[in-house]
Amino acid sequence: MRKIYSVVAVAATAALVLAGCGQPEPTTGDTAGPSNTATGETATSDFQACMVSDAGGFDDKSFNQSTYEGLKRAESDLAIKTQALESTDGNDFGPNLDQLVNSGCNLIVTVGFMLMEATQASATANPDINYAIVDDNQIIQPNVKPVVYATQEAGYLAGYVAAAYSTTGKVGTFGGIQIPSVTIFMDGFADGVAKYNADKGKNVELIGWDKNTQSGLFSGDFDDVAKGKVTSETIISQGADVIMPVAGPVGAGAVAAAKDKGNVAIIWVDADGYETTEFGDVMLTSVMKLMGEAVESIVKDAMDSRFSSDAYVGTLANGGVALAPFHDFDSKLSQETKDEVEALKQQIISGQLKVDSPSAP
Repeated sequence: MRKIYSVVAVAATAALVLAGCGQPEPTTGDTAGPSNTATGETATSDFQACMVSDAGGFDDKSFNQSTYEGLKRAESDLAIKTQALESTDGNDFGPNLDQLVNSGCNLIVTVGFMLMEATQASATANPDINYAIVDDNQIIQPNVKPVVYATQEAGYLAGYVAAAYSTTGKVGTFGGIQIPSVTIFMDGFADGVAKYNADKGKNVELIGWDKNTQSGLFSGDFDDVAKGKVTSETIISQGADVIMPVAGPVGAGAVAAAKDKGNVAIIWVDADGYETTEFGDVMLTSVMKLMGEAVESIVKDAMDSRFSSDAYVGTLANGGVALAPFHDFDSKLSQETKDEVEALKQQIISGQLKVDSPSAP
């Protein structure tokens, strides 16, 4: 188990990509293992909310970081104590959960689909502790709250934007590992590209994912940035000028490949990449999951004895998912395209347009 908040090791070609803003604050602790976050001296409640990261770590500029930021906001806003342990790989999940259980946590949030088995085992063994797991809804237990997102909805809007922006008529996507919380983005993206083609009589090609066969390109993990760069270079070599990596820190490899090539735009996922990395100049937009908001709300409910095992499902309608602003690319998209994307968003929110995925919650 790595020390908490240790920086994810990356390939030299992409190291600068991960040096973006929004790094979690450093803490003190035993460098031989995971350490606890420093609890604020202003804490007035004995309630303790805790968190275990996926292998990407809390500085992944993506879903781990977003959920961690929600925990820190809860610490500040609610004056509670917190602990957060970072995982290097799947072997850390169980020991990290055991450490938090033994330290008296009232609520433990686990971040990511990959923690499902470890979360279920810990929750079963400790029925008096409340748990919430992000990106999984398979655990049916009274002390476990699933936190899932209909990211296919925002992914649909991103696919439409990508197809409208592309000048080569080819866009791409790839994942880290083929799991539902990854492929749901890719499904929505594929449908958005198809919608643009149908509406405009175009034939923009999607490289890297076939929704019908549920097959495509995957780097194989969420931490090897070099693999993300190689995978992106493969997509770019086939003519794509927009890429959506759904791979946590591995997405930094896509940024590096885009900057090497030039004239290639990136669509980030989970967080607004324009805000969480230094490379907004290549960020067309981002498919966001507003995980921090959900985490803070769950912490407050648990603190107030209102914890529920009912699943939280983030959608466009409730603000749980969203398409980020276009930032530096705003002037590069026509007003017609922006109006069409807004109209599609409203159709999804109203239920007039249904965006589905085999991985939809």
